[in-house]
Amino acid sequence: MTTTVSRQALNRATLERQLLLRRAKMSALDAVEHLAGLQAQAPFPPYYALWARLHGFRPADLAALLESRQVVRIALMRGTVHLVTAADALAWRPAVQVLYDRDLKTNTLHAKALAGLDHDVVASAARELLAASALSSTALGAELARRWDVPAASLTHLARGRLPLVQTPPRAIWGKAGQTTYACLDQWVGASLPPPSPASLISRYLRAFGPATVADVQTWAGITRLGEVAASMDLRRHRDEDGRELLDLPELSVPDEDVPAPPRLLGPFDQTLLSYADRTRVISDAHRKRVITQNGLVKGTLLVGGYVRGFWERKAAVLELSPFEKLPKRDLAALESAAGRLLTWAEPDAENREVRIHAPD
Repeated sequence: MTTTVSRQALNRATLERQLLLRRAKMSALDAVEHLAGLQAQAPFPPYYALWARLHGFRPADLAALLESRQVVRIALMRGTVHLVTAADALAWRPAVQVLYDRDLKTNTLHAKALAGLDHDVVASAARELLAASALSSTALGAELARRWDVPAASLTHLARGRLPLVQTPPRAIWGKAGQTTYACLDQWVGASLPPPSPASLISRYLRAFGPATVADVQTWAGITRLGEVAASMDLRRHRDEDGRELLDLPELSVPDEDVPAPPRLLGPFDQTLLSYADRTRVISDAHRKRVITQNGLVKGTLLVGGYVRGFWERKAAVLELSPFEKLPKRDLAALESAAGRLLTWAEPDAENREVRIHAPD
């Protein structure tokens, strides 16, 4: 019998699987794996994501994983940079390669310049260069342009599309600044890439984000035709309030819709806001337009009652909270307290820290 999952229960399931109903006592490595990776378009959002979810998380915990190559930063789902375990990077890049192949044929900036090239030969040359040393985009493009009379930026774009390139430290090491330099994933971690497994990708998504529709999975992954794969899998099937089919893993359950959802500060680019076709399980369409800017930046957000109710911004040791509406005093006090803890965590050496709360517009 197919059960109907209410929007509120769907919200609670999302928060539970994203470790946002209660902070988890697990290692940073286990959390990155459990969460199916972290959004990482900017260097430091993954640190905020783990701070919001884990007991006692320290920036050095994640920095050490990057430096030891247990986790990597790599363009994966939707063509955006994610921070994932090395094992997941190896498994998932082949599964989403179709996205990059399509881009190389259709990209408005580079496809025309690359059309006459043998992509395999250029990719092989780039791999050889990167085996010798990690290189920046500019340096890699300049080296390739010595052999091909094509704009260097287009050659670099080809290399990024055909090769699983990771961004190497000190990029994204907390407290450090570093130019983006690239290495090939398999060479970087010393392991080969397996054949693509879309079914495995779907399972991991549902464990971190489900229950969800096929459209949700495809939005997260950035690839299509996953409905055909899901149809062949042993999955539990529900319906949402609009009658859409929701997929889930058979061994997982949906929490009661009345489970309390404590106030939370989610970091910039938090994946909970970006990983669904229908994002109203956590944020309204109106609020989404205020959180995600026209150029794709995603602000840190205030989560109250399980839903986004405002945003926050930090400048050094000053953190500003901007609720969208008047919030209950108890919730606002909890957010202010969390903001103070966040500042202490992010700016431990600051002499003065300040939390400012703006009145709703």
